[in-house]
Amino acid sequence: QVQLQESGPGLVKPSQTLSLTCTVSGGSTTTNYYYWSWIRQPPGKGLEWIGYIDYSGSTYYNPSLKSRTSISRDTSKNQFTLQLKSVTPEDTAVYYCGRSPIAGGVDVDCWGPGTQVTVSA
Repeated sequence: QVQLQESGPGLVKPSQTLSLTCTVSGGSTTTNYYYWSWIRQPPGKGLEWIGYIDYSGSTYYNPSLKSRTSISRDTSKNQFTLQLKSVTPEDTAVYYCGRSPIAGGVDVDCWGPGTQVTVSA
């Protein structure tokens, strides 16, 4: 059974870089043909897909966040990482990592529990 767990700081200052790691157990980020996504939910709003890294290591980002987003992975640790640059209070959200059998979107079949990130001075 695949399990995902997000980790990272819960508080980030404006203009800094938000960095979160998702650790995968019971499965591998290199398994064909899965997509490993980051998704967030701001307070009072719906889910927003941020981007993914796929089984081959290719990445694809939400166009609205692309200029600030980078997703990478460490296959030796079975982890993938989100970096979001130049954050503002509007980036405050619960951040989730997830696995999907399809590319993009929030149709995830396995979710991490989520982690709250607050952007504040």
